[in-house]
Amino acid sequence: MERKPEPELMDSEEQTQAYAEADFEESNALFTRALLDAFQDLPGTGNLADLGCGPADICIRIAQRLPGWRITGIDAGENMLRRAREAVMAAGLERRVMLRHAYLPDPGLSRHSFDAITSNSLLHHLPDPMTLWNSACQLGRPGSAILVMDLRRPRDEQEAARLVDTYAADAPVVLKEDFYNSLLAAYTVSEIEDQLSRAGLEHLNLQTPSDRHWLAAGRLAA
Repeated sequence: MERKPEPELMDSEEQTQAYAEADFEESNALFTRALLDAFQDLPGTGNLADLGCGPADICIRIAQRLPGWRITGIDAGENMLRRAREAVMAAGLERRVMLRHAYLPDPGLSRHSFDAITSNSLLHHLPDPMTLWNSACQLGRPGSAILVMDLRRPRDEQEAARLVDTYAADAPVVLKEDFYNSLLAAYTVSEIEDQLSRAGLEHLNLQTPSDRHWLAAGRLAA
């Protein structure tokens, strides 16, 4: 099945409210566990950038698990960031979780200024997927941890519909529609391999931790 791109931003009031209230426990917990499992030697303090942070659930989870770290969440959606700020305040983490309204690449951030770069479910939204990989290389320091996860495109629309029925049967209509469209806009594992090669990141470990996700983890060259 050919890829069917979707809009870069999912930032309507209806969408942001649905995402802020949705239960992404399984995928977000998987992502956070993957970070801690892949990089068990992370130091006690550091700076992490989360690209496409959305409502900041992953930023909050990481901050809670790495209490000595400062987290910078970056997102281009103003409404989504408003929800994110509310969540960060509710978690009492406003001193350690900073949120930025910006598109990638973000010229307001210093090059090679982060010890870790994470991103979950941003890549399939970007007009040019290399924007994410190049931003990770530019923002990360030599040896920085990199963890990126996203959906992988199913074989056909019937499989996409099955995944929606399996994992979003009780979700609001707007989330079901976004999930379906995101599956059609996602990249295949072979396409991700090509992107990593073009970015000089072919050494990252690429795996498929679920029936609908791929995950790439590793470190920037020292």
